[in-house]
Amino acid sequence: MEIERKWFVVGWPEGLTPERIYDMAQGYISVRPTVRIRKEAERGGDTAYILCFKGKGRLAREEIETEIDPPLFHRLAALIDQPLIEKERRDYRLGSGHMLEVNLVDAGAPTAFFYAEVEFSSIDSARAWSPADAGLEDYLREEVTERQGVSMGAYWEKTRHDAL
Repeated sequence: MEIERKWFVVGWPEGLTPERIYDMAQGYISVRPTVRIRKEAERGGDTAYILCFKGKGRLAREEIETEIDPPLFHRLAALIDQPLIEKERRDYRLGSGHMLEVNLVDAGAPTAFFYAEVEFSSIDSARAWSPADAGLEDYLREEVTERQGVSMGAYWEKTRHDAL
């Protein structure tokens, strides 16, 4: 089960140092239901190839991820036949122990944007947490967790799928 809150943000957070930085490429085989492939490489580390299935929901939803080998990833990417979404993700450890994940999507493109996520262990803890708890109330002010049409799948449809 994935439980997370999401925000549109402007730029990287000031005054925080990333714990990890990832370069990613992801594409969607389907957005309803969500079936996604992702290549993620931690800078200075290994590369993982992931096949992901996501259920319905916004704050909480079932998520199944499994690693796949590079040849299968490339075969699935060829099947998609669209440019993959390019992302840079920076992870910041917050004082509460939570991880703030900030993503820059399709840098340099006219559709580029930043968004942030914080994952939680329960729905109650997600609802109880406030950006002010981490001193991020100014940075995390536009919450989009429950907003329809702002998922990465929706972005895929707008920038790749609908462009067919």
